[in-house]
Amino acid sequence: MKVEKISDLIDWTRAMHQQLAERFADGSTHHEQEMLKMLLSYLADHETALAKMIDGFERSADTKALNTWVYDYLEHKPIELHRSSDAPFAEMNFDEICKSMFDVHNQAIDLYRELHGRVDIPEAKELLQALLDMEEHETMRLAQQTNRMRDM
Repeated sequence: MKVEKISDLIDWTRAMHQQLAERFADGSTHHEQEMLKMLLSYLADHETALAKMIDGFERSADTKALNTWVYDYLEHKPIELHRSSDAPFAEMNFDEICKSMFDVHNQAIDLYRELHGRVDIPEAKELLQALLDMEEHETMRLAQQTNRMRDM
C-alpha cells in the first residue's frame, strides 16, 4: 500500500493490525500447546480490537489532519510483520510469540513518533499524538497481560 496522506497511514496501520490478528488466530488453531493457543487467541482478539480502534480514529478525525500529505516525511522503513521470525506462530514458543508481537508494535510506535516530530499542521500533529498514545498504551497493556499469562 502506498502511503501518501495520514488517512493512508491509518488505513495501512489498521490493515497491519488486522493481518497480525489473522496470523495469531491461525496460530491459535494450529498450536499444539494449550497455553499458547490461549495466548494467540487473546492476541488475535486484541489486534482485532486495535484495528477497530484505529478505524474509530479515522471516522472521528479532522479532515484537514486526514488529508495531510506525509510522503515527504516518510524516511521510515515499512513495518515488517516477519522481522523477528518467519516461522508461523503455531511453531513458536511463548517468548518468540511475544518478541514478534512487540517488535511489530514497537515499529508502529517508532513510525508514529517519527511522523509526529516532522509534521507541522496542528490537526495532524494532534491526530498522530493520539494514535501514538493509543499504540503505546495498548503495547503496555499487552506487556502486562502477557506477563500475567507467563506467570500462570
